[in-house]
Amino acid sequence: MCRVAGTPPRILPPLALMLLAALQQAPIKATCEDMSCKTGFPEDVHSAVVSRSVHGGQPLLNVRFRSCDGNKKIHFGSSEPEDFRVGEDGVVYAERSFQLSAEPTEFVVSAQDKETQEEWQMRVKLTPEPTFTGASEKDQKKIEDIIFPWQQYKHSSPLKRQKRDWVIPPINLPENSRGPFPQELVRIRSDRDKSLSLRYSVTGPGADQPPTGIFIINPISGQLSVTKPLDREQIASFHLRAHAVDVNGNQVENPIDIVINVIDMNDNRPEFLHQVWNGTVPEGSKPGTYVMTVTAIDADDPNAQNGMLRYRILSQAPSSPSPNMFTINNETGDIITVAAGLDREKVQQYTLIIQATDMEGNPTYGLSNTATAVITVTDVNDNPPEFTAMTFYGEVPENRVDVIVANLTVTDKDQPHTPAWNAMYRMTGGDPTGRFTILTDPNSNDGLVTVVKPIDFETNRMFVLTVAAENQVPLAKGIQHPPQSTATVSITVIDVNESPYFVPNPKLVRQEEGLLAGSMLTTFTAQDPDRYMQQTSLRYSKLSDPANWLKIDPINGQITTTAVLDRESIYVQNNMYNATFLASDNGIPPMSGTGTLQIYLLDINDNAPQVNPKEATTCETVQPNAINITAVDPDIDPNAGPFAFELPDTPASIKRNWTIVRISGDHAQLSLRIRFLEAGIYDVPIVITDSGNPHASSTSVLKVKVCQCDINGDCTDVDRIVGAGLGTGAIIAILLCIIILLILVLMFVVWMKRRDKERQAKQLLIDPEDDVRDNILKYDEEGGGEEDQDYDLSQLQQPDTVEPDAIKPVGIRRLDERPIHAEPQYPVRSAAPHPGDIGDFINEGLKAADNDPTAPPYDSLLVFDYEGSGSTAGSLSSLNSSSSGGEQDYDYLNDWGPRFKKLADMYGGGDD
Repeated sequence: MCRVAGTPPRILPPLALMLLAALQQAPIKATCEDMSCKTGFPEDVHSAVVSRSVHGGQPLLNVRFRSCDGNKKIHFGSSEPEDFRVGEDGVVYAERSFQLSAEPTEFVVSAQDKETQEEWQMRVKLTPEPTFTGASEKDQKKIEDIIFPWQQYKHSSPLKRQKRDWVIPPINLPENSRGPFPQELVRIRSDRDKSLSLRYSVTGPGADQPPTGIFIINPISGQLSVTKPLDREQIASFHLRAHAVDVNGNQVENPIDIVINVIDMNDNRPEFLHQVWNGTVPEGSKPGTYVMTVTAIDADDPNAQNGMLRYRILSQAPSSPSPNMFTINNETGDIITVAAGLDREKVQQYTLIIQATDMEGNPTYGLSNTATAVITVTDVNDNPPEFTAMTFYGEVPENRVDVIVANLTVTDKDQPHTPAWNAMYRMTGGDPTGRFTILTDPNSNDGLVTVVKPIDFETNRMFVLTVAAENQVPLAKGIQHPPQSTATVSITVIDVNESPYFVPNPKLVRQEEGLLAGSMLTTFTAQDPDRYMQQTSLRYSKLSDPANWLKIDPINGQITTTAVLDRESIYVQNNMYNATFLASDNGIPPMSGTGTLQIYLLDINDNAPQVNPKEATTCETVQPNAINITAVDPDIDPNAGPFAFELPDTPASIKRNWTIVRISGDHAQLSLRIRFLEAGIYDVPIVITDSGNPHASSTSVLKVKVCQCDINGDCTDVDRIVGAGLGTGAIIAILLCIIILLILVLMFVVWMKRRDKERQAKQLLIDPEDDVRDNILKYDEEGGGEEDQDYDLSQLQQPDTVEPDAIKPVGIRRLDERPIHAEPQYPVRSAAPHPGDIGDFINEGLKAADNDPTAPPYDSLLVFDYEGSGSTAGSLSSLNSSSSGGEQDYDYLNDWGPRFKKLADMYGGGDD
């Protein structure tokens, strides 16, 4: 078993010395005995002691899990994931910052095999560390034992149960220690170091895990030391695990947990969450009214005096009406009022300087900081609105609505644009019919008296309204003012010229159709509402008469007809005809009014029925050959159906070939009487008579197309029959389409010819010297080498001198381009001498090249066509290469072998 031995007193604090002395007096022993391997947690309940203050991300303990296989992939979990998290290495971390209660905190740690889904569980019990006050070990609270697991040692024989070890008390180490470093803390030893050579090590955050290197251990002596000052605000405690192994790396003792608590020092000044705090308080608030809360935090231990803060008010501005209008709770930071007299109209804002001091407010040892609290006094409705005048005046023209007739102004001392300042107006008398309303201007708070219903001057010439104004919210309690203010509004109505109006409007008249022109229909007159204006009589005129059937007398409004009234007219809808008339006066300005005359026309039998449809098709034979027809009559019942259908007596062929049978009141069926009728188009007259009194009849012609039919009764030669009966209008339409198409084709041809002429005219304007096409030169074959010695030097002459004018095409030609004719590839040209002939020049160059031993081999005359005049390019031929060839050294050709012997003799033989 491993034990902890104390270090020299010159290094450790007194508390650690007492702890180590107790440990030395009662050494912890354990017999490590063998057992069989079993996968899972070594214990059902694991107890650990941690600090009371737990910070988020702080490592708390390391759970041990034994895997006999060694290849299992274990995933750890926690039953309280919002508080605790277990890493893959078995280290338990705090998920958030909290305070442990005095009672032990319990949760379950689970381990699950990712492949087999096998799961193991262990209950963890966290106990807050005891508070040491310098008492002896006897007065300290006894820590619960840890039941260590079975363990089998390779060098032991029988299996035995291991004894329980003692829980190592936490080591307390002050933060910000000045050293010297490394500073020794404790010594870890094992009872087996007498018989075995052991090596000691520590693992965990602060040792071999980040932050690494804070704690180190001597592997031989087991001396544990700290290497640098600690900061409790970063890590409040360290949880290490000490190991003891032999020289072969075999574990000889179960690891023990070592908890190192960092003791807090007052090294942090309180900090306010905000440098400026804003709060509000209603004016007139009673003493003890809560205003706001200011909060400061201290990074030091909040459970110690270093982190216990106290608040106080240093100053108040302004100091009226009292220098102590507010007080603050020194522990919570709550600011409340302590004096009456808050009046927003006098003081709208107070500024307080707040101080927070740690060490429970000790001015000598505590650290402090300040912040500013700005308290705004909010408005309450302690001032009612007051009218600026007792009586307001306005005027409005009659029959006008949505017109503002008067502005009511009020004053209010409360804060503008708040419910305590916003005014609401209502009428308390003088408007029984509700012709006025009062709206509030949101910017000026004025009352706008507005007309919402038309006012008739002839009925009311003046209104006297009584109005009241009050705020949106009631007055605060205890205010000695009346809640509202009242005033009167005198409104004068102005007489204006009003429009005449017809009575009744619209006017309905029932009349049979067929009334002749010039007949008196009715009288339609209007009235003038202006009784107090001197005006002449009204004048009438027609405003709308769609069929132009009526006229009105301009003086008396008598309406007479100008045409026959027809119910079947397109201007009559549902037997109703509407006409509009205008009545005008001579006022200033002149006014007019309209009236509508509705004429309900009664039907008479003035229309004979007609056949529908006008055309039909049937077969040459009797079966099937029935044609269904319908009688159509614009009249309505009783002047319409049922109808009588019959065929006329003349010509006699009608009744001989056809027969008609009525199948209903409006429908009949026409069919062949004979067995066969030659295909063609036949006009069949049909006499139709309605049921009116007296009856009306007409003879309608039905155009029947008789055709050859198949077994299904469908026409097979209907196209021939239809073509034979093509009307004149259709023929004219077809001819017009053909003419238009020909005109379009002719216009396209003319446009193409005009474009060709314009293109040729543009070519005439181009200078051959400026023509960009001169850059494209035509070449014929350039020769085949020395074997091709048959040169036609006439090819090099200017083509315009050898081509006769007779073969030149009509049009525009370029002077530098040989025309293309139906000739052989090498046309025979005239060899006549020409002043521009360059043959002699070429022959001389050829001789010079053949006699020049320094010229490149296989140089031959190349055959070119004429490339145009004015070329400034120099010759690229090797005819001029003799000037530089003699300066070159060709002796290296002798080294290239027999294939290059000829070249070596020609160029490498020296000056000869």
